[in-house]
Amino acid sequence: MKKILYLSIFLMSIVASSQIKITGVIKDEANNSLPGASIMEKGTSNGTSSDLDGKFTLEVRSSNSIIVISFIGFESQEITVANTINFSIILKETNVLDEIVLVGSRTPARSNTKTPLPIDILPSKDITNTGQSSFDQVLQYKVPSFNVVNIPVSDATSLFDPYEIRNLGPSRTLILINGKRKNLSALAYTYGIAGRGETGADISAIPIDAIKRVEILRDGASAHYGSDAIAGVVNIILKDNYNKGSVTTRTGVTSEGDGELLGFSLNNGESINNGKGFLNYTVDFSKSNRANRPGLVNALGEATDFGANITDVQEFLSRHPDAGNVNATPKTISTKFLLNGGYELSEKGSLYFNAAYVYKAANSFANYRTPYWRTLADYPYLGDFFPAPGTPNNYDGYIPTFDGILNDYNASIGFKGQKNEWNYDVSYTIGGNLQKYTVRNSHNGNSVLSPSTWVDANNNGIVDAGELTQGFELYRENSPITFDVGGTKFTHGVGNIDVSRIVSDKLSIAFGTEFRFENFEVIAGELASYDGGGSDSFAGSRPENSKTFNRYNWGGYLDVSYNATENFLLNGTIRTETYSDFGNAFVWKLSSRYNFTDNFTLRGSVSTGFRAPTLHQIYSQKLQYSFVAGQGIQVTGLINNISPEAKLLEIPQLSAEKSTNFTLGIGAKLNKDFQFTIDYYNIGIKDRVILSYEISGTAFDANGANIGTTDLDAFLRDQNLQGISFFINGLDTRTSGLDVVFNYKNIAIHNGTLALNLSGNYVLENKQVGATKTPQLIADAGQTVVNKTQESVLFTSRPETKWILGANYTLGKFGATLNNTYFGKATFHQQGLSNDIRTEFIPKIITDLGINYKFTDKIVVSLNINNLLNITPEWNFKAENAAGQALLNDPVQTLTQSNLITFNQRYSTTTYDGFHFSQFGTMYNLSLNYQF
Repeated sequence: MKKILYLSIFLMSIVASSQIKITGVIKDEANNSLPGASIMEKGTSNGTSSDLDGKFTLEVRSSNSIIVISFIGFESQEITVANTINFSIILKETNVLDEIVLVGSRTPARSNTKTPLPIDILPSKDITNTGQSSFDQVLQYKVPSFNVVNIPVSDATSLFDPYEIRNLGPSRTLILINGKRKNLSALAYTYGIAGRGETGADISAIPIDAIKRVEILRDGASAHYGSDAIAGVVNIILKDNYNKGSVTTRTGVTSEGDGELLGFSLNNGESINNGKGFLNYTVDFSKSNRANRPGLVNALGEATDFGANITDVQEFLSRHPDAGNVNATPKTISTKFLLNGGYELSEKGSLYFNAAYVYKAANSFANYRTPYWRTLADYPYLGDFFPAPGTPNNYDGYIPTFDGILNDYNASIGFKGQKNEWNYDVSYTIGGNLQKYTVRNSHNGNSVLSPSTWVDANNNGIVDAGELTQGFELYRENSPITFDVGGTKFTHGVGNIDVSRIVSDKLSIAFGTEFRFENFEVIAGELASYDGGGSDSFAGSRPENSKTFNRYNWGGYLDVSYNATENFLLNGTIRTETYSDFGNAFVWKLSSRYNFTDNFTLRGSVSTGFRAPTLHQIYSQKLQYSFVAGQGIQVTGLINNISPEAKLLEIPQLSAEKSTNFTLGIGAKLNKDFQFTIDYYNIGIKDRVILSYEISGTAFDANGANIGTTDLDAFLRDQNLQGISFFINGLDTRTSGLDVVFNYKNIAIHNGTLALNLSGNYVLENKQVGATKTPQLIADAGQTVVNKTQESVLFTSRPETKWILGANYTLGKFGATLNNTYFGKATFHQQGLSNDIRTEFIPKIITDLGINYKFTDKIVVSLNINNLLNITPEWNFKAENAAGQALLNDPVQTLTQSNLITFNQRYSTTTYDGFHFSQFGTMYNLSLNYQF
């Protein structure tokens, strides 16, 4: 028996000693690593897959073994081991090759045409060719389902514009950097525009020259990535080259000679330890000045709104036709730094890291306080605060300014490798966004007295005549004119463990976990900024509303991808999440793809999703100044979800949104140059979190005092508020539409090549489903959390369709791009507008032209003319019924309604609520790029 055992051990040792350990790296013809490629020993089940750097290690039986290397979209190779132990393998693309994508599945990467999900790929060249100065504007003019709002009055929003995919708000689009979650902005929008009540990551802070490519998943992905991925995912892949770099200088100006832009960017790399590691870094500095487009103010509307003498109004407007308003892009200075790196620790393991820091300072303006709005009769000291010699009473009004400072940072460090054919990735990510604000050229006009003092001169214990001294005015004539109004801060820490394996040529699996800690802080302003009502134009945060709030959550997922046949793919994912503040969530996703031929694919998915209410939405509370049509600037209160006031109003605590996503699409690649995709999507959201519109009293006297008799009126009087707003799971919604992408490249024209692309988004429906969930006390007062204004914010204020037709022509050293973006009809019903009419924005086409010339192999000069034809937004009134048509037939009534929504024509181009493309017309941008 012992002899048999010894013999077995001896034979096994011979077999083991005959095995050969081979290593290698797999790349494409452009020298890009191919992660997830299959390496199999022919005739056996022995195999492995390449890691995220394209590297692999495998033990084969002998030098006669043949290894088979395959990857979707590439031609397979068979290689005899012979005496080679280290391989460098280049795979050639097939005629149906498309980009390799990392987003959309946790199993190893696959080619874009083979994914069961709609994904847009934007390479670095396409991003820089737009000539846009910020990343959010790049996406606006490259991705039809992506929209961003330009608003005319900035305040805190001068630091961050709301964006969204598929009309669902920034809170429902997850932003990743190299596959890791980016932190949210500290700002929650409270303006009555698209994006109201939302928050999102500040993608404008990402330096464009640091981006290698962008992957945009247009599908629900909560099962893969957790909260915030109901509408889709934007994955920003950073540059990782270390053997070349570039310096870019850029300048720009509008056709009106304002909005000057100056910028400098450096992108470079360094090798570490003879190529074992790399560093790629980007430094970006930019400065942009104001571009101002005020409207001509209507005197009759002014006199009516402010109860002013028409003669006084006309006299002021004769000197200041725009009423002194500055309707402008903010003056902005920004500094951006980003570092991306990695280091090979062993044959099967590597370290990676990235870090970014952004500093941004913006200066914007509030509405000009005219001398008939803030009068000397009400504030006699204003002539001393804001003297204007040579004008009536040496006072001509004033304009408060708003200075915002933003600090945004994020960093990730991780270790990825392979062990026993399992790919693993362990990482930790931190991020934060801090915004602080200063109001200048303003005042606190509220009457607040210091405490009275009593000196008992005769020690009789009684207040006698002359012993009590009344307190003095703290503000008004004693007010400062500069105020620290506080700010907000958001930070998070995210830990991830992701494991995947290609089990066979049919089966891939992945699983992982995520732990996240979030912190939201409201920073109090100085006393004068909030006391008694606070500084004019923007009140500071009160100490009782300025606290630190936090939560944590844990999540885990399992992802299985199965090729039932060579042409039929099934992908299933499940995920569970546990939040410390509202409980559990369980979601799933099933997606599939069927290749009828090598050139035609049918794909689809069905999934559930969730979105946790942000800490901003749960805890934000403050007084805010809002424009109410026909009533001017009103003081209203935003009350948070856990406040005593919320309990008095019977507002339920916020819970997670729940979604159901369905997509169905086709993809075709008729040859290597022509491809198209058409995808239908349908997204249902239950318990959608919204910020209610400003709910006011039910009855008022001639002086505007609340005389209503409901419990709501009593509440508002007790709180000394003209109105309130709050976050609530207010309604269910359904959004559906079509996404279309056509690409045709390598068209030969006069010794050059032309590439054409057409992409579009068409909204089939975007509507509320079922009844509004209004608290009973508010419903009893005949009010609702969703009025016509809120409906338009949620459902119709985005273009119902948007199309992008682009052409890119290359001839030798010369290149040109022509991009036409069609913004379809958008409708709005502003607060205070007659219920019998609506505002409708007219469809427009924005044309962008880019020309570049390569003087040498290292020097490229580019000229971009954005909005070549100087198109600006236009809108008309449309009647909802016969009464509305009668109103529009009367020029006087029509002008009154127009004054309501434009603040008496201050914002005649976009109304008070802004629009999706700029009102500032043509922009010329010139850049010089030097490569080294």
